[in-house]
Amino acid sequence: MATILNIETSTDVCSVCLSQDGEMKFYDSDSKGRNHAAVLGGFVKNALDYAKQCEMKLDAVAVSIGPGSYTGLRIGLSEAKGLCFGLDVPLIGVNTLKLLSVSVMFSRMVEPDELFVPMIDARRMEVFAGVYDLALNDVVPNQPMIIDENSFADMLSSHKMLFMGNGADKVAEVIKHENAVFVRDVRPLACDMIALSEKAFRENDFMDLAYSTPNYLKKFHTTTPKKNVLG
Repeated sequence: MATILNIETSTDVCSVCLSQDGEMKFYDSDSKGRNHAAVLGGFVKNALDYAKQCEMKLDAVAVSIGPGSYTGLRIGLSEAKGLCFGLDVPLIGVNTLKLLSVSVMFSRMVEPDELFVPMIDARRMEVFAGVYDLALNDVVPNQPMIIDENSFADMLSSHKMLFMGNGADKVAEVIKHENAVFVRDVRPLACDMIALSEKAFRENDFMDLAYSTPNYLKKFHTTTPKKNVLG
């Protein structure tokens, strides 16, 4: 187990969490809007001050790498890379869609055959989404999608699917199926990164500091979104 500083800036919430041995030791967040540049440095300083007071040695820095806001992800990754260079610790990248799935997984009872469908809002009826099983294996790889009433129809016929994230909020009126469950008000937060960052640390799954880049939503518009996913 390890002491990890977790940073999440992929949406309009900025949050920082210090974890040790899988437990949250320090947490702070700002949900007033896209204020990341103003508050992130202070959150990080407070977390590191807490670690110093408790004689905790930082082993890694974890940061959400998207999909998400260009500005938010750039701010978070820049802060994380600077800390890793300065403290000589490895960098962990956490997929924002998996993070949303974990948030729901730990907050409700989930049946073994239920599927997670995290969605990040892009524009109009476009989202960036993926589908995961309970072990967070890819059922449908992360991809841009255009959502309509037939999206996921085949999978919904045989599985209950849990939709979450700010992208799911806007498609709730489009996908109408008894097996479609929309979990409201789920946002990516640093406190929910702990399980994913701990797993990555155990497996030595680190990012290259020189070449690491986040998954900006702007990449959505350089590809052709897929429509009627599994419909």
